[in-house]
Amino acid sequence: MAIDIVCQNKKAYHDYFIEETIEAGIILEGSEVKSLRAGKANLKDSYARIKNSEMLLINTHISPYAKVDSFNQNQPSPERTRKLLLHKKEILRLIGKTKEKGYTLIPTKIYFKGGKAKVELGLAKGKTTYDKRETIKKKDVQREMQKVLKARK
Repeated sequence: MAIDIVCQNKKAYHDYFIEETIEAGIILEGSEVKSLRAGKANLKDSYARIKNSEMLLINTHISPYAKVDSFNQNQPSPERTRKLLLHKKEILRLIGKTKEKGYTLIPTKIYFKGGKAKVELGLAKGKTTYDKRETIKKKDVQREMQKVLKARK
């Protein structure tokens, strides 16, 4: 099955330690699917929360589809709360994990898999400023090693 990535939350890997990822379906309305296919989504500042045994995606911006009839008043709000589709066992397991101190659910990417829109959620723990600096140092060292190896070839 081909995976067509719509958008990624690269900042999530900078700000959090992603310990586990979970794939969830997403309930979309109206022209949101066409907007996603056009790549008009943003995961900045979005997160997932469990409320009443349902997984909700909050603050995810999916822009209105431009080619929809302007007289159609039924366009969904770009930053509305969207329901995610997960099995009850997965939701119960995630409730236990998010109750632990410092853990949260962050969407890392939205993609199409087999024609269906999916969201990859990361079980994340926040990084401190020190951890962020360490990550940047490791990336710089890795980049320098790649340059040296490339120069040798």
